[in-house]
Amino acid sequence: MRFTRRQFGAALTSPVVAQGQAKKRIACLSSTYHVRSHSDNFITRFLEGYWIGDRYYEPPFTVASLWMDQVHPADIGNRLAAAYNVRVSSSIEDALTLGSGKLAVDGVVLVCEHGNYPHNVKLQQLYPRYEFFEQVVRVFRSSGRSVPVFNDKHLSYDWKKARQMYDWSKELKFPFMAGSSVPVTFRRPEVDPPLGIRMESALAVGGGWVADGGIFHILETLQAFVERRKGGETGVRAVRMMTGDAVWKAADAGQWDRALLDAALSRGQRVKPGRPEDTKNAVLGLVEYRDGFQAAVLALGGMVSDYLAAYRAGGKIESTLCYIPIENSNNFSNLVHGITQMIATGKPSHPVERTLLVSGTLAALMESRHQGERRMETPELDVRYQVSGRSWYAAGVGS
Repeated sequence: MRFTRRQFGAALTSPVVAQGQAKKRIACLSSTYHVRSHSDNFITRFLEGYWIGDRYYEPPFTVASLWMDQVHPADIGNRLAAAYNVRVSSSIEDALTLGSGKLAVDGVVLVCEHGNYPHNVKLQQLYPRYEFFEQVVRVFRSSGRSVPVFNDKHLSYDWKKARQMYDWSKELKFPFMAGSSVPVTFRRPEVDPPLGIRMESALAVGGGWVADGGIFHILETLQAFVERRKGGETGVRAVRMMTGDAVWKAADAGQWDRALLDAALSRGQRVKPGRPEDTKNAVLGLVEYRDGFQAAVLALGGMVSDYLAAYRAGGKIESTLCYIPIENSNNFSNLVHGITQMIATGKPSHPVERTLLVSGTLAALMESRHQGERRMETPELDVRYQVSGRSWYAAGVGS
């Protein structure tokens, strides 16, 4: 069963979620916690509540514990914990057990983004999401029960680790969500491909840094649209990353739909004027799906500071801006809303398979770049899933 927005809104105000004698308790695991960090964007909302459009949602749960791997020089985690009477734990085990020796919380929010972690030669930042997740699973095993878990952004830079995280969730049968705020933020206009659409091509465009963290956002935005095509998602057959002049030669050769780029850029609010072909640091990722569908992601650092998407169906192009309110990071609120649904009901707002597939596709793209931008076949990315209903994104124009 998948909740509609109306059903979820009712659930949030029901006695079980908001008016019960005791709120559910969650453990928050953070790589580091400072203003505007992802920990701030997620955990602070669970402490203080959040806004979606003109509606305020009170904190749905009690943050019972906070564990931080690194204390930032401008740390706010300890101060917020003191203000809200949150247990500051010295280990992930303690955060989940609250010193009892057994699992003592009703949900886990894992935010491993930001902090002093190295990069490898493939331009992947080696965030220890897998290692943190493994410690969570260890507590589940020793306690003989498990609870819902959310993991921020991709599961891991390494496909085998990402797959293992997913497999653990299936083995122990706990609800699992992951991913980025960009696919579920406000859309201008509110473009939502109908389920079963005969999509012919698709493109997502972004800017910013072009290491794996930046490309992840663009790739998951793409996936949130293309997973709705006829037949559902069947996985990725091959990928290839290109840079520089090769990006535009690939367009001329028909390897990606150049008209989609113009349509996407027309929706942008933070797009510098000029020809995309003049962008010095263009990065292209070609994605070949197992059902024959082809799509692309394009990073135009220096020109684009938005996340944009476009697709062609029936000869017609639709495009939209996935709007990021930079003044208050309110793009995170709807994702927090979805996490709340999962912990309250056990029903994720969107399938974790989306992020699993994107994690593997991203890893393969970074490998392609490392190996001289060659095409990489990906038989391991046989990830199949179906979505239903309206896409989970925030309604309205956003703050």
